[in-house]
Amino acid sequence: MVVTHERKSKEKRREEILDAALGVFAEHGLHGASTEEIAQRAGISQPYVFRLFHTKKELYLAVVARCFRQTLDMMQRAAEGKRGQEALDAIGLAYGELLATDRAYLRAQMQAHAACDDPEVAQVVRDGFGDLVAYVERVSGVSDEEISRFFAHGMLMNVLVSMHAPAEPWGRRLLAACAEDL
Repeated sequence: MVVTHERKSKEKRREEILDAALGVFAEHGLHGASTEEIAQRAGISQPYVFRLFHTKKELYLAVVARCFRQTLDMMQRAAEGKRGQEALDAIGLAYGELLATDRAYLRAQMQAHAACDDPEVAQVVRDGFGDLVAYVERVSGVSDEEISRFFAHGMLMNVLVSMHAPAEPWGRRLLAACAEDL
C-alpha cells in the first residue's frame, strides 16, 4: 500500500499557522510566545513559520489583524438585513456569544490591547477597531453617544469575561446590564 501525503498550499499553511499562533499568543502575548511552540501546534518546522512570516512580530500583527477582520465578519453576519437599533442588538448578542464560546479569541484580543505600547501593534489595533466603529456607525445610524456606549459595553464585557466575573453575583449583574442596554 502506497501512502501519499497531500501537499498543502502556501495559503492553507498560512491559515494553519495563524490558527496555531492565535492560541499561543492568547496564552503568552507577543513577547512571551514562542515560534517553536507555534510551529509545533501547526505541525510544521519553525523555519517554515519564518518563511511565511519573516519575524515573530510580523506573525503577531497578522494574527491581530485577522482577529479584527473576523470580528467585522461576525458583525456583518449578525446585522445582515438589519438597520438601526435592531442591528446593534444583533451585533451585541453575537459578540456576547463569541466571548462566551471562544476564550482564545478573547484572550488574544486582551493581549493585543496590552501590547499597544509597541507603535506597530497599536496601529494595527487602531485600524482594526476603527473598521469596527465605522461599520457599526454605518449599519446603525445612531448618535456618537450611542456608538460610544455600545463599544464601552463591549469593552466592559471583555473585562468581565476575561476575569471570570460572571461567576460572581456582581459580575452577572454588570453583564446582564450590558445585555439589557443593547
